[in-house]
Amino acid sequence: MHIFPAVVLLAGTVLCATVVSAVEEPLTYDRIELSVSAETDVENDTLIAVLYAQRQGPDAAALAGEVNREVSQAVAAAKEVPGIRVQTLGYQTNPVYEKQRLSGWRVQQSIRLESRDAARISALIGDLQARLAVQSIGYSVSPEVRRQEEDRLISEAITRFEQRAELVARQLGRAGYRLVRLAVETSEVAPPPQPFRAMAMEASLAASPPVLEAGTQKVEVRVRGSVELQLQ
Repeated sequence: MHIFPAVVLLAGTVLCATVVSAVEEPLTYDRIELSVSAETDVENDTLIAVLYAQRQGPDAAALAGEVNREVSQAVAAAKEVPGIRVQTLGYQTNPVYEKQRLSGWRVQQSIRLESRDAARISALIGDLQARLAVQSIGYSVSPEVRRQEEDRLISEAITRFEQRAELVARQLGRAGYRLVRLAVETSEVAPPPQPFRAMAMEASLAASPPVLEAGTQKVEVRVRGSVELQLQ
């Protein structure tokens, strides 16, 4: 009969597990959760525009050639303007149906323009409207400026967190607190790009650059954490 040693061994294992669990998860008292934030309005300094060339007709290969030519000319023109970054985006070839029958093809490709010089990119957009349509125009904050503002707000938010923790401890009659956990979260609330209705690709539009206003966007930092008040 070897039942009893197994039972004793099992009981010892459960007892050890219970002791280890008690060591790993000590009881805590007077722990307070706090959350503070700091935010500011930052001037937008980067303009981003998306334009596209589109053709529709029965010959997909011919349409692709026309779109490629228009996009290539637009990219070349953008590269000649200092301070403007240009990038080609998605290329699409889609069938067009009429009464559930294939009637032709629609070919489209977009380019993305980005610059901190509003005057130059506005003039370029006006010129490119002779061959491309404007899909969207929007402003944003450059990564460098956003990082600078976030660093400043992080310092401000942590100071507020400390002040609030000291206030809670003082109000509850405690001598101080111990920081248990701290998390820093950053977020950017950017205005959505302004959509533009597809414009006819006519030479008369070349002399009509869009009117642009940079505006601001909100940059916010939130600090969350928990503190443990000192026991009296």
